[in-house]
This record gives sequence, C-alpha cells and structure tokens, in this order.
Amino acid sequence: MLDHHSALIYSMVLASAADQEMNDQEVEMMSEIIKFLPAFRDYDLNQLSSTARACAEMLRDEEGLELAVEKIRQSLPQPLCETAYALACDVVAADGTATQEELRLLELLRHRLEVPRLEAAAIERGAAARFRQA
Repeated sequence: MLDHHSALIYSMVLASAADQEMNDQEVEMMSEIIKFLPAFRDYDLNQLSSTARACAEMLRDEEGLELAVEKIRQSLPQPLCETAYALACDVVAADGTATQEELRLLELLRHRLEVPRLEAAAIERGAAARFRQA
C-alpha cells in the first residue's frame, strides 16, 4: 500500500508517462499541484522525485501499469479517487493536447477508481477549460 500522497502522485505520473514521454510542462504541473492543493499540505516536496521514480520503475515491468493502478485504488479513500482522476486530467491537459494513450489511461483510471461517468465528464471539462489558451 501507498500513502495517499504517493497514490495521488502515481496517478499524475501514470498520466504523464502514458504517451512514453514526461515533458517539462507535465512535470511542472505536478510540482505546482503538490505545492498548491490541500491534499498535499503535509507532504515533503523533496520526496517527489523518489516517488515519481518508484512509479516509473514499476511501469517498466510488463504488468506495471496494472500494478500501479491497483496500488492507487487500494491506497486511496473513496473521496480521494475523484481527486486522483482530476489530477491525472490536469497533467494530461497541461501541454494542451491529449494523446490516445493518455485518453486510454484516463479511461482505465476512471473505471478502476470507480469515478462515475457524469463526475468524470465534469472533471475532464474543468481540466480542459483551465488549460485552454486563447
């Protein structure tokens, strides 16, 4: 099991790594989220790189994605499942495009975290609105 901070970070790392590339905008977004959100109020930001690295290492295994998603699901209390999904959506939206791989990852997370479709649509729409550029 992970602590809730690590589980939330894993959801962001999975979203960032879904297209096989963690770009600077996505990494910057993760850092900003951790600095800003109340869910991370008592989190030591110095732990971010080791937590992200542990998740990335897990993804190297053939079953790594399934294992990481299961760890997230088991580690989060139900109210934070929507938060994890929202954070993954924000990371995907951070660079202005969503690849098919990222969209598939979001769908997998939504199902495994049992985020209802209507709530997921609202979360997705909010992320798109926040990162839209003129």
